[in-house]
Amino acid sequence: MAQDLNRLKESPSQTAGPYVHIGLTPNFCDIGGVYDADLGLSMVNDKTKGERITVKSRVLDGTGTPLRDALVEIWQADADGLYNSPSETRGSADPNFTGWGRCPAHMETGEFVFETIKPGRVPFRDGRPMAPHITFWIVARGINLGLHTRMYFGDEEKANAEDPILQRVEHQVRVPTLIAPREGNVYSFDIHLQGEKETIFFDI
Repeated sequence: MAQDLNRLKESPSQTAGPYVHIGLTPNFCDIGGVYDADLGLSMVNDKTKGERITVKSRVLDGTGTPLRDALVEIWQADADGLYNSPSETRGSADPNFTGWGRCPAHMETGEFVFETIKPGRVPFRDGRPMAPHITFWIVARGINLGLHTRMYFGDEEKANAEDPILQRVEHQVRVPTLIAPREGNVYSFDIHLQGEKETIFFDI
C-alpha cells in the first residue's frame, strides 16, 4: 500500500523580514556581542591588488521610492578575474580580497555603499570572456526569494558589447538597466524592482 507523503509537502515560502537585519547585521541593529563587526562589511585591506572603486546602490520600488529595509550582498572576482572560492580551479585568488560584501540600506536614504576593487574578466561556460561585473543579491520584506542581478561597468563598452550574458538578453533595450555609470571612482547602480526602468533579474 502506498505511503501517505503529505508530511513531506513543501513548506510555504516566507518573506525575509523584518528580522533579516537582526540576523545578518546585528551591529547595524545595535546588537553587540555577536560579531566584532558585521560580516561582509569590509572587502579590502591595504594589500588588496587592483583599482579601488566605490559602488553606490539603491533598491527602488515601482514608484521610485528607496526601500529602507532592504539588504544587499555582492559577489565578484578579484582584479585578475579569480574568485575567492573553494570551487575556483583556475588559480589562487587574492588572499587580501574577500570577493564578498554585505550591506544594509541606510535607514534615511536607502543607499548601499561598497568599497571594493574593479573585478577582472572571467570566462563564460564556453570559454568566452565575460565583461567585468558584480553579482547582486537583494532581500527585503515582501520579497519571498532573494533577487539576483548583475552590475556591469559603464566604462567597459567594448567588453560589455562582447559579453555572452548581455548578448542573450532578449530585449536589448533593457540592457542599460544593468550598466552603472562612473563618476570619478564611484559607480552608481540603482536597482528598480518594478516600473518603466525595471532591472533585469536572473533566474539562478
